[in-house]
Amino acid sequence: MNVQDLLPKSVRNELPPLGETEEEADPIVRVKFFYPDFSWTWYAIEFDGDDLFFGLVDGFERELGYFRLCELLANRGKMGMEIERDLFFSPTPLSKLLPR
Repeated sequence: MNVQDLLPKSVRNELPPLGETEEEADPIVRVKFFYPDFSWTWYAIEFDGDDLFFGLVDGFERELGYFRLCELLANRGKMGMEIERDLFFSPTPLSKLLPR
């Protein structure tokens, strides 16, 4: 998989720059990445335009933090499958993804 498949320019342009949503009480999650053969999921809120995202990482624990595009491109799931972007994900407030 290449960068344009995982994060095309049209999607990249929808993501606010790092720090832009910092003061928002309930920022919008705009992109979802996932393993098709494993349980980890990454939800992007902001992007530095090059490699660094800020968002929700749902793995062993669910936490807000930073993750890198290069790491998404390099990693594989348990059966060797590449990470994918959820083509059917609609932007949603962060609060909808957090446990109540």
